[in-house]
Amino acid sequence: MAARRSDVMPRLSLATLSRLPEPLRPAVDPRALDVGIVHLGLGAFHRAHQAVFTQAAIAATGDTAWGIAGVTQRSRDVISQLQPQDGLYSVVSRSSQTAVDVLVPMRELLFAQEQATELVGRIAAPTTHVVTLTVTEKGYRHDPATGRLRIGDSEIKADADGRAPLTVVGQLVRGMQARQRADAGPLTVVCCDNLHANGRTLAGLVGDFCQLLPSSESADIAGWIGANVSFPSTMVDRIVPATTAADLADAARLLGLDDLGVVTAEPFMQWVIEDSFVAARPKWEAAGAILTADVAPYEAMKLRLLNGSHSALAYLGLLAGYDYVAEFVELDEVFAYVRALMDDDVSPTLSVPGDFDVADYKAQLMSRFANRSLGHRTRQIAMDGSQKLPQRLLGVIGEQLARGVMPARATLAVAGWMRYVSAGTDPRGHPISVDDPLAPLIAERVAGAVDASSIVDALLSIDQVFSLELRENASLRSMLVEQVESLAGKGVLATLRSLGT
Repeated sequence: MAARRSDVMPRLSLATLSRLPEPLRPAVDPRALDVGIVHLGLGAFHRAHQAVFTQAAIAATGDTAWGIAGVTQRSRDVISQLQPQDGLYSVVSRSSQTAVDVLVPMRELLFAQEQATELVGRIAAPTTHVVTLTVTEKGYRHDPATGRLRIGDSEIKADADGRAPLTVVGQLVRGMQARQRADAGPLTVVCCDNLHANGRTLAGLVGDFCQLLPSSESADIAGWIGANVSFPSTMVDRIVPATTAADLADAARLLGLDDLGVVTAEPFMQWVIEDSFVAARPKWEAAGAILTADVAPYEAMKLRLLNGSHSALAYLGLLAGYDYVAEFVELDEVFAYVRALMDDDVSPTLSVPGDFDVADYKAQLMSRFANRSLGHRTRQIAMDGSQKLPQRLLGVIGEQLARGVMPARATLAVAGWMRYVSAGTDPRGHPISVDDPLAPLIAERVAGAVDASSIVDALLSIDQVFSLELRENASLRSMLVEQVESLAGKGVLATLRSLGT
């Protein structure tokens, strides 16, 4: 469909910018931008979030040093979309109304699998001051339960042994080594993925990788990183569903140009950044970002209230036969469940900043979940559950159990994941394909598990997901067995009603 439109409508590009309707022409001239940021993980979220903040900061300040070199890790698809468009694309914002903005900061495109040497050189360039990352939780090749690098990972070992780096941690360290050799100055690395204390976690993974290097390299680069690189923690928030044919059609209608790189998002977006930069940076606060000494309270609220609720909606929604979050959350039992999850299980684990209205934030979340215009699929959120559960739900469960409280709604979300990855088929009888980096291990553990008790025991035994304290908690195990059994026997809505929600 997109290709047929391209036959009759010009593509968005530098050559066609002047054809845009006047209100849609970007305030930033892409031809004037120099590359100052390297971004690893050129997916939809970055293009609808950090790139938007960056363009707004450039427009507000006139500082043209902050063009982005976007790096895609696993596929050329994004480059195939954006390269013919000179890196330009649009963001379609959906709520009760549809709006579109044209983004121009993407000034260079690299495919890491084929251009690892160029990527290392770009990180080492003296004009590069910031590296940002959105590679998803699994891209860090770490154990979510411990936060440590999987040093036995064959790809990590290959990077440490000296090949042109193909893992993100390897790319960072090899880029830093080249930067050290070139005396190119300090660097700030800004992780924007949903990891607990994401800056500190990434710094630890970089340190773990340095220890894998030969002794002649290890101490030297580790020392240089300690003196010249900072890893601010961040919290990012914007719901960005997968792009659909309708999004492509709407962008073409609004722009009068074809855009095969369009991304779609809700209007809401937020970025909280730890103010610990050691190099120059865009003035993101001029675009609405929050610079703070402590990101942790914001991070916990977002991971546990938004992402935790999203995971609960995804697994329970899929088990109930719902494809879209908005359709599922409109059910009375589901709405009540999510509010109770937030209020009773999650909120007692949060330290809310004094000037933050958490009640209003939760009300906004319920409205955002119910935004039918987004078409946010439960299956998209359900991906990579083994990497997401520790940050989103297991921390809540652990803290509440330590208080002597059984957080039954948070455990139900985990039971939903357990039922989902072990059920084999969905309510329509279609096979469930578990999209998760631990999918082979999960399949191995649940093979032959025929009842709720054996399913729970099999999955609790995965120490990459569940901490020792959770694995050995008999009360938690009992609750999960009861809930997996209820989901399998009674179904999702009857199980929700039995919780009193």
